[in-house]
Formats: sequence, structure tokens, C-alpha cells
Amino acid sequence: MGRLALAGRPLSGDHGQVDQAAALALLEQGDLAPRAPRLGGMARAEGVVIVSERFWAFAGTDGSLREGTMPSAPNSLRAIPLARGLVRLSASLSPLFRRQGVARKRERIFLLAAIVTPLALAFAPSWIGAEHRAIAALEQRRLRETWHGAASPSRFSLRCGTNFAALMMPVAVLGGHVWPLPATAFTPVVVSVLALALTMELWQLVQSVPRLARVVLLPGLGLQRLTTREPRLDETRVALTALAAVLRRELSHA
Repeated sequence: MGRLALAGRPLSGDHGQVDQAAALALLEQGDLAPRAPRLGGMARAEGVVIVSERFWAFAGTDGSLREGTMPSAPNSLRAIPLARGLVRLSASLSPLFRRQGVARKRERIFLLAAIVTPLALAFAPSWIGAEHRAIAALEQRRLRETWHGAASPSRFSLRCGTNFAALMMPVAVLGGHVWPLPATAFTPVVVSVLALALTMELWQLVQSVPRLARVVLLPGLGLQRLTTREPRLDETRVALTALAAVLRRELSHA
């Protein structure tokens, strides 16, 4: 058993148990913070992952907590169009694919296939909406209210992977139709990688203009009504616990 989670500064991949009082205190700090880190998340069958640009945390439904650091790519690579999108995507998935990450070995194979066929990920049964609610609570500075059930921020999110999947599908189909080179055994792989890179570029562009995002990502938002459900309070608290762990390290880093 690792050190008590949320009470110290755990190492990458460290394990611990959740101290709910410490988590709630951190959420209260988040409500008062002048600036909030940009977060993302993914619901798993056994818990919720919350990530920032620097840190990640996985809170399990069994009360466990795992924390780690996000990989950092060279600044030169981050500046290259298309390549920077793949770097950002791989970083966001690193808590799942690392040796000490969240996903098991067999599950990593499924998730890798789901990236190439994004609708499979969109319809994964573990998407519950709790991570969306937790992140929205931070953005609205209503973390404490959400923990106690006094507030219920939206379970829908413009940054949800379902939106990314809905955006990638037409890009991949169009790429297959306009591919200029003779088809080979590797063509589907190349087209998929290029579609991922191009979709990430579009994703970042759309995210920077909220009004445009609500129009372009409308199919994904509609799909979320099928791929998410209203989370229970205990599920929301699991997501908030992971968020608190990331928030603690972000506040310490700042």
C-alpha cells in the first residue's frame, strides 16, 4: 500500500487510499483559485481518470487513487502542424497505455483499436458523464456544491472524446476517398494516422472558438446523449476525487 493519497506528494504511478476530508479541502481551494488548469477526463468501468497538461490521477470506485505525471514532448515537435496533434493525443492517452497506467494489457489492445475506429470508443459502456460534471464544476467554481449534491453542472462537454470521434469519422472517410497514391496494404494505416493528426488540428481550432464549436461539434454533443448517462452522486464524487488530486499538484506546481 502506498502513502495516504492527497496527503503528500506521490511519485508517478503511486497508489494510496482517498482521504475525503483532504479532497474536499482541495475542492474548496479550487473554488477560490483565480485560474483553473485545463483538464480532460475519461470514465472507466472501475473509476475515473482526470488529466491536466502536467499530471494525471485515477480515482477508483473502491476508494483507491493512482497518480502520475504526463509525458512532455520537445517544444520543437509541438510546433510542427499535424505532428503536434498526434503528440497531444498520445499524451492524453498515456495514463492508459503506460506500464503502470490504468488500463490492463488486454484492454490496451482494445483501446488502441478503438482509436482507429473511434465509434467503438464512443459506445464503450463505461462513459458515464461524471468526469464532465467534475470538470464543469471546476470551470464554474462550484466544486464544493457539486460534491454535496447542491449543484449539478452539465454532463455534456465540448471536449469529450465522443465529439472527437464524431469529427474524425467524416475526416477519415474523406481522406480515404481523396487519397492520391496507389492503394497498398499500409494505406488504411497511413490514412488513419493522417486523419487523426488532421482531426486534432481541427479539434484545437474549433475549441478556440466556443460558438463555432457548438455548431461543428453538434453531432458529437447529440451522440453524448447516447454514450453518457446522468451520473449518481457517488460517481460524481469519484471524479471529483481524481480532480482534487490533479488540482493539488497543479496548485503546488504553480
